[in-house]
Amino acid sequence: MKYLFFNKNLISSCRPKQWTKNLLVFSAPIFSFKYVPDIWFSAFSTFIGFCFLSSSIYLINDVLDIKADKKHHKKKNRPIASGLTSKKEALSFSFFLLLISFSISFNINLNIVLILTIYLIIQILYCIKLKKKPIADIFCISAGFLLRAVSGALSAQLEISPWFLLSVALLALFLAIEKRKAELRISISKGIVTREVLKFYSVNLLSKYENIVATSSFVSYSLWAAGPSLNGASTSWMLLTVPLVLIGIFRYQLLSENKIQNNENFIIIKSENPEDILLQDKGIRLILISWLLVTICIGIFVLP
Repeated sequence: MKYLFFNKNLISSCRPKQWTKNLLVFSAPIFSFKYVPDIWFSAFSTFIGFCFLSSSIYLINDVLDIKADKKHHKKKNRPIASGLTSKKEALSFSFFLLLISFSISFNINLNIVLILTIYLIIQILYCIKLKKKPIADIFCISAGFLLRAVSGALSAQLEISPWFLLSVALLALFLAIEKRKAELRISISKGIVTREVLKFYSVNLLSKYENIVATSSFVSYSLWAAGPSLNGASTSWMLLTVPLVLIGIFRYQLLSENKIQNNENFIIIKSENPEDILLQDKGIRLILISWLLVTICIGIFVLP
């Protein structure tokens, strides 16, 4: 087991960069505007639990997808697909991470155990079958983000607005659609079907999905930001963040199109992964930081 921990190829297969998705766990504590150590400790423990569980699933997925990954222009270089990490090593470490994740969740509360169990079932079904089924594949991705948001609230028994949960689900669905659209464009350009489900989609169809979901997510976020009168955020001052969300959606769509020329203001990130755009683009980072700062200021200077 000690060897597994220091196996850089195995650690790479756990995809620690993807752990940024689990930061959504902190959304409920942030919007509760309650800076109580116990709340944040519970949320942090839940975050760690999700990190280990998601890495466990990534390992299982890579083992199941070895044949397909070997045909992919990028995934063929992953440690498991390239043979640098064996199936036995991957599955052993996956089981170990799974045990740690659920051990942590039992020390938080049974609600988190239930959430992680549901997440595990959905992701296993996704790995085995649902990622090959159109529409079901993108809804599985969205469900994963929704469960992260819910877990942050349940870890510390915090209330969370239905409008906010709807916003999270729709924004996650938007990112999933964008991911599929990017994958489809890359497949078309290279003349290779890199994911089986892509044969059911077209760029035009995914663009229609994108327009519906982007609009719906912005409207639901705006209704949440309107405040307590609409069973939304703790204060209507959160409406100050609405323009930032709209700019963020526009910026992401601009970058994902990959049609503008490189210059000092734009860096085109030709990737099928949303996290690459979110982490690498300075504009997106600036929007996220601004949104967080505005939210913190509201919590400090507006709310009692």
